[in-house]
Amino acid sequence: MTSHSSFFVNPNPTILHRHNTITLSPLSLKTCRDKLGRFSVSCSSSSSCDVVIVGAGIIGLSIARHFLTCSDLSVAIVDKAVPCSGATGAGQGNLWMTHKTPGSATWDLTCRSQQLWKMLAQSLEEQGLNPTAELGWQKSGSLLIVRTQAESDMLKGRVKQLSEAGLKAEYLCSSDLLKEEPDLLVEKDSAAAFLPDDCQLDAQRTVAYIEKANRNFASNGRYTEFYDDPVKCFIRSDSNGEVKAVQTSKNTLYSKKAVIVAAGCWTGCLIQELFRDWGMAVHVPVWPRKGHLLVLENSNLLQLNHGLMEAGYLDHPTISGLESSNHERNLSVSMVANIDTSGNLLFGSSREFVGFNTDLDESVIGYIWKRAGEFFPKLRTLSLSDLSAARKVRIGLRPYMPDGKPMIGPVPGLSNVYIAAGHEGSGLSMALGTAEMVVDMVLGYPGKVNSAPFAVHRD
Repeated sequence: MTSHSSFFVNPNPTILHRHNTITLSPLSLKTCRDKLGRFSVSCSSSSSCDVVIVGAGIIGLSIARHFLTCSDLSVAIVDKAVPCSGATGAGQGNLWMTHKTPGSATWDLTCRSQQLWKMLAQSLEEQGLNPTAELGWQKSGSLLIVRTQAESDMLKGRVKQLSEAGLKAEYLCSSDLLKEEPDLLVEKDSAAAFLPDDCQLDAQRTVAYIEKANRNFASNGRYTEFYDDPVKCFIRSDSNGEVKAVQTSKNTLYSKKAVIVAAGCWTGCLIQELFRDWGMAVHVPVWPRKGHLLVLENSNLLQLNHGLMEAGYLDHPTISGLESSNHERNLSVSMVANIDTSGNLLFGSSREFVGFNTDLDESVIGYIWKRAGEFFPKLRTLSLSDLSAARKVRIGLRPYMPDGKPMIGPVPGLSNVYIAAGHEGSGLSMALGTAEMVVDMVLGYPGKVNSAPFAVHRD
């Protein structure tokens, strides 16, 4: 496992830091932006704002967006790398509800997030913009696939639950399923739960849109980015003990209102390191759970009319007989397939505990491909070597929480420090609801969703 200190150094020292001790004129700022694609409005070594956000994944960027659009507070966002370099950029972009359980701890937050995503897509249309172009948005619908009679009986109950919770959900028998997905292997006991209103987006397009929207607030001094700038420590106030600043490798960022840590799977180690010398025991058990995603670019191998997921995704059964001495790896592979708006065919999904290792493991890609072939016979005659020219692999570390619930709320004993992490594979689907929840907490507004299940301190 990577040592904790690795979170505080630049993982790629060849990347040019975008922040130094000079102040850019408007002309030089434009030049910096044209060459690098990203910029900081203020490049001074010390600056002050209302809110400092640590972590520029989909959670951190969404929180920044919500502060900027729903308050008059200023925001600085800091990250040791750049957006989409972690779990956000490695995901499939699914906003599916077919595998969610009504009444579960995360149900209300997920539903609220779905509502906010759809409102965002609608607002883009009202502005004369295309949500597909801006976000990679598409109403694909999703299918949860089962292949045994016992699973089929379970599925009927799930469809009933989802329908009673207000979602449009249908049970498809084998013949109806074959009509929806002709390339899928459909046998006598095959069936599916179908949610026709489920949507998906492209994470990288969505992040680019949110960044662009956030930067609209830069000209009046309300938004600043500090990328490739690792956090080194928090600075406490002598008067009240609260965190007054975030010290990065090149900047001191003073916060007037709140510091929010949304650093994904690094949050637990980051908090432990930052609070080590303060005599505070803050338990944040967010662990990295590695995932591989196979991408076949511009592929016409299959016709997929919807997003598909096998029922095994719900409990992530561990692959047995692995040639590995690490018995805690717990590798699981479940078939998840969809086609994005660029025509890329995406296959997942693997999950395993291997620390902070993000190296490509060809054996895992082999498991993903083999599992996909069990559902799509057309793939069985092809080997991955035949597809090397079109093949890409995304690897990310999901922020796993043992109880399956993200941590969202203030750190006990530090009223101005908040955590928003631990969403595992649901960061995109919960992002906007999480952002709204955090902003409501900081501003003292009543929450739209009960935040108690996500408290940092749990019994």
